Amino acid sequence: MARKRRGLSEEDRAIWDRVASSVTPRRPGQPEAPPADRAAPPKTPAPHPAREAETPAPELRISAFRVGERAKPGQGRHDLSPPISEAIARAPVKMDRKAFGRMKKGKLVPEARIDLHGMTQDQAHPALTRFISESYMRQMRLVLVITGKGKERDEPGPMPIPRGVLKHQVPHWLNTGALKLMVLQVAEAHLKHGGTGAYYVYLRRHR
Repeated sequence: MARKRRGLSEEDRAIWDRVASSVTPRRPGQPEAPPADRAAPPKTPAPHPAREAETPAPELRISAFRVGERAKPGQGRHDLSPPISEAIARAPVKMDRKAFGRMKKGKLVPEARIDLHGMTQDQAHPALTRFISESYMRQMRLVLVITGKGKERDEPGPMPIPRGVLKHQVPHWLNTGALKLMVLQVAEAHLKHGGTGAYYVYLRRHR
């Protein structure tokens, strides 16, 4: 037995009428509108207009040249160290300045001399040590050490080597080790005593 449908009251019918009047009817076949909070799909950017053809860079041309053709001759030296003559000349004067001046002018006569010219370093070093030690023990003050000026090498090789090995080594030997305790001053000799190929060695006094 079908249940009897209950009718709407006047109050319910008035509420229903207000709700029905606020709803817009949808046409058959019309899709539902997307929710308001759904993000819209991104727009495809419009294609950029074709860029104009770039102007090609000018071709670089290098003219023929020779290495060093513009270098000016005589623009300084390329030695690893200053010439030994300059280093000796800049050394401070430790002896009496008046005696130093007379020595440089060749007015002081050396009391003894040794000639190392032609020796190897292994031969020259002990010979120099023995000569200076004996001169000091004999209480000499001025002696002469001849080294020679050295010769320019025809083929110096990849490493630069100063001209005159003994000329460079003797001042170093005289200022190191036991010889340093006996030597007061080293200077290049006057021309009459060998010039740049020899050294004056002024010895200290015995204490």
